[in-house]
Amino acid sequence: MPVIQAETATGTQEIDAEAGRKLVLVLEDAGIDILHRCGGNAKCTTCRVEVLAGDPGEIGEPERARLAVETGLAETVRLSCQVRVQDDLKVRVLRQASIDNLAPGNRPTEE
Repeated sequence: MPVIQAETATGTQEIDAEAGRKLVLVLEDAGIDILHRCGGNAKCTTCRVEVLAGDPGEIGEPERARLAVETGLAETVRLSCQVRVQDDLKVRVLRQASIDNLAPGNRPTEE
């Protein structure tokens, strides 16, 4: 079972993750209030994380295209709604509902 180490505004949390699940759902189900304003459709970038260690897998075309229009993002930034957990990861959650004073958004689907 992969282990996700997530750095948030309130500290670091270690999470056991089911392989194949969307990272955004792993984080949210662990109690992390990650934003996901578009519901997991690679449209808004609010669920972005910085990958500090580990392999998040191949980047798909919808994610690549969406990240390409943003400026100032490190190459290690990924959309957590597009990452399927396969291996251990260390990530920094970049947007949280409690910090940004926003509702998280519609829950992304498991698909």
